[in-house]
Amino acid sequence: MAAIRGARERARSEITAAIKEEARRQLAAEGAARLSLRAVARELGMVSSALYRYFPSRDELLTALIVDAYDALGAAAERAAEDAGPGAPAERWLAVCRAVRAWALAHPHEYTLLYGSPVPGYAAPETTNVPAGRAAIALLRAVGEAHAAGTLREPPAGSVPEAVLRDTGPLGEQLGLGLPAAVLAHAVEAWSQLFGLVSFEIFGQFNRMIEARPEFFDHAAARLGEGMGLPGPERRTARA
Repeated sequence: MAAIRGARERARSEITAAIKEEARRQLAAEGAARLSLRAVARELGMVSSALYRYFPSRDELLTALIVDAYDALGAAAERAAEDAGPGAPAERWLAVCRAVRAWALAHPHEYTLLYGSPVPGYAAPETTNVPAGRAAIALLRAVGEAHAAGTLREPPAGSVPEAVLRDTGPLGEQLGLGLPAAVLAHAVEAWSQLFGLVSFEIFGQFNRMIEARPEFFDHAAARLGEGMGLPGPERRTARA
């Protein structure tokens, strides 16, 4: 009986993976707004009613794709942070920034699903929150390490508006990284600017303006870290 159940679970896992793979292909060809369960079923040779047993709605399929993309991005960021090693927060910051850019360049359609225009009629559920935070936490841990070591240059008192501190204070407690509210405010600012850099490159805003993009990205990402108070990293040759 256990063998039969195991075979069924494997078959379900394989079909689920095939559905998501075809959905990603449609994302690349048509965009998220035109994703259709009927079209996915047709391309897989399934009847729509059979596909609905795996994903009852377009939104559930979109959510699965979004969670997979966030997890893939987060895993890339975490590997980069681990490979950078302990004791060099600024190097870890830059390594994670590079990993975010590299993943986005390798997966532009998934990146667009996460950070492009909202999909009409879709609202991401809370189940996406934890996967969405993985890459950010990889960066914040570098900041937390510098703060714990006393090498982080913290914002002057009064430099962050009280209204912002009221937001980032509870966020810091939730994350449990031991970062003061003002430091976390600067980190959120740097994080959003990082994704602005990546989005400009992915969506072609640097075309005919910046050609040395790896070098420009390294320079800008390092400056974001320095502006947040991290000690300057050792500059290395930029990657393609």
